[in-house]
Amino acid sequence: MHREKITMNILTINGLKKTYANGVRAINDVTLEIGNGMFGLLGPNGAGKSSLMRTIAALQKPDEGSIKFNGVNIIDDPLYIRKNLGYLPQEFGVYPRISAYVLLDHIAVLKGVVDKAQRKQQVISVLEQTNLQQHQHKAVNTYSGGMRQRFGIAQALLGDPRIIIVDEPTAGLDPEERYRFNNLLSEIGEHIIVILSTHIVEDVKDLCTDMAVIADGCVLSKGHPSDLLQKLENKIWLKTINKSELARYRDNHRVISSRLNAGKLIIRVLNSGLPGEGFESVRADLEDVYFITLSDQQDKTESYV
Repeated sequence: MHREKITMNILTINGLKKTYANGVRAINDVTLEIGNGMFGLLGPNGAGKSSLMRTIAALQKPDEGSIKFNGVNIIDDPLYIRKNLGYLPQEFGVYPRISAYVLLDHIAVLKGVVDKAQRKQQVISVLEQTNLQQHQHKAVNTYSGGMRQRFGIAQALLGDPRIIIVDEPTAGLDPEERYRFNNLLSEIGEHIIVILSTHIVEDVKDLCTDMAVIADGCVLSKGHPSDLLQKLENKIWLKTINKSELARYRDNHRVISSRLNAGKLIIRVLNSGLPGEGFESVRADLEDVYFITLSDQQDKTESYV
């Protein structure tokens, strides 16, 4: 929706914990403060991202901790967050053989937009914003993957939300669809809180001004991407080696990542000084931050075993 005046919003999460009946601790003492803009929640599959998103969306209650949105405790008052929330879950089901316009009109009613003229205006607006107006009379089940994701954002925008949660939104999209979808998210994030939950580092790097890395239900690091990169300045080194040499380099160096290129391996190493002959200094990127953070967590876990 178009806004002339930007209202500041604050989501405050403090000491959040959630353990499921099967014993899995999905959220482990998470504390975050999120304001307007794009916030990236980055972590591998099974890290607890979806559990955290469902808890913020008041779809489940935590065992401990608090969540406040603009000062209102949404655990005690879940209707408050639901009235202000747009949510695109990882698995977003759609009704077959129903046009986008009809389905959006139905969803708008469910979100409390009861005035017919207002509802029509909102539906047309979100269709235009997601570039689906020319496809509004087509059944949503005939849409491509990228169009379905844009439809998902269109339904999330209904009701003029002040916070939007998108869970793994670009998984499975081709590069062009992913680029188009990310541009849409970036525009939306200028006015409200948009939480992007993903395991794709590039999405966070391209879109988010603030982020957190999560694994095993814990927030491992958080901050502005530029600040996290600053900590690795002059500490990332690159070298091309033979595949057979990888084990030896891992024994002697902190190898962050490796990738195959024309039959050779390109390794990235963390070290405060020149690690050895043949290494060249390179600028740190967000993948380095991500892999180092996950590696540190794995080392801690293994040390307890």
